[in-house]
Amino acid sequence: MRVLYATSEAAPLIKTGGLADVSGALPAALREIGLDCRILIPGYPVVIEKLQATTTVAEFSNLFFNDATGISARLLECRMPGSDTPLYVIDAPEAFTRIGGPYQDANGVDYPDNAQRFSLLSQVAARLASPDSPLDWRPDVLHCNDWQTGLAPAYLRLAGCLTPTVMTVHNLAYQGIFPPDMLSRLNLPASCFGVEGVEYYGNLSFLKAGLYYANHITTVSPTYAEEIQHPQLGMGMQGLLASRRHQLSGILNGIDTGDWNPSSDLHLPCEYHVRAPSGKKRCKRKLQEELGLEAQADAPLFGMIARMAHQKGMDLVLAVADGIVDRGGQIALLGTGDKSIEAAVRELVARHPGKVAALIGYDEGLSHRIEAGSDIFLMPSLFEPCGLNQMYSLRYGSVPIVHATGGLRDTVEDEVTGFVFHEPTPHALWLAVERAFDLYSQKPAWKKMMAAGMNRDFSWEKSALTYQALYQSLLSTTG
Repeated sequence: MRVLYATSEAAPLIKTGGLADVSGALPAALREIGLDCRILIPGYPVVIEKLQATTTVAEFSNLFFNDATGISARLLECRMPGSDTPLYVIDAPEAFTRIGGPYQDANGVDYPDNAQRFSLLSQVAARLASPDSPLDWRPDVLHCNDWQTGLAPAYLRLAGCLTPTVMTVHNLAYQGIFPPDMLSRLNLPASCFGVEGVEYYGNLSFLKAGLYYANHITTVSPTYAEEIQHPQLGMGMQGLLASRRHQLSGILNGIDTGDWNPSSDLHLPCEYHVRAPSGKKRCKRKLQEELGLEAQADAPLFGMIARMAHQKGMDLVLAVADGIVDRGGQIALLGTGDKSIEAAVRELVARHPGKVAALIGYDEGLSHRIEAGSDIFLMPSLFEPCGLNQMYSLRYGSVPIVHATGGLRDTVEDEVTGFVFHEPTPHALWLAVERAFDLYSQKPAWKKMMAAGMNRDFSWEKSALTYQALYQSLLSTTG
């Protein structure tokens, strides 16, 4: 079975969030079970720089890009770094060569032509999945991801092409909304601008295009698939999603168990595993030294790695942090985001030197060491489509405290592998923290909970097999 996996980012080439982790891992897992899955990605400068042994396999002319003229692009073929997954890269400097990130400039401002840029990605994805593809290889299924590829199912359906498409929503909050006058500039007919089409409260939404025109919709956890059908987390799309509930699946993400493995993690000062967990104590001591925390072996160390934003529950953590320290705990924070939250974190550190440490920024190695060195991991997100850190924490024996939402609810079992609270309030979080303190003092029970989490299997194989079954069902339906 041939699958084209269209995405705007994929690790280790380019990453701004969890989409990149999934896009790097899932295609490789699909190939492991026998599918011919290939990735399509824009040729940002950082991507082009990392490519090796590229071959130009196609050239496109007159791709729609603005009112007056189209642009040309080359399609490069190579392999993903460190794997045998085939990679197609759209080499179109006018669209993708920018100073800054993939979506925003160095000042954090969206590029004004993002609609045209990611329309280009969708155009190429649709072309490769259509009968007039310039390649000998043509996918049986086109798998699109988030709003940046949302127009691809629309282009295919509006052209009458029957290649089945899957649209995966990694976070419904990002919808790719643009003014309605972009319609003609993106080569979309006026007839598709309506409730049954790409229109979203008077504007054009790339994500809605994908949700409406794709043959099947997936999200990254079963609970999130249910949550987004209701107003609280439906982000205005709940009506469409509920109407398509029979073409909507929640398939839980996996994690890279090679990269996230405490028995072979090169970022750690020592190795450990579920049958020999003593190395975790040394990881904790070394983390305390690294972050300037007091070297107290019996002080429960709470870790948190997250974007410093309201959605991640940072307000809740700040509300209970003094109480954690008062009960004898320590806190290690890593992340960046909202400037007011960053300032509040700095004030917290200043109030509790030696008890609270924070790095405002991101450090991949430190993220591994916090997972390994912490006893308890805080993940009180207000909503979380899937979440990865709670799965990393379970694998590393760091007991998670999570809010019962999305993938957090699907992966953490209350008082079996972690602690789950149901109301996103400081009081509810604090009650969960107190339960964790109480169990931490009971060493045999704590070790049992750690082991239960470390024995959970979050590899990508199960997810890949579920996607394989979905692709097969689409082919039997549309074929």
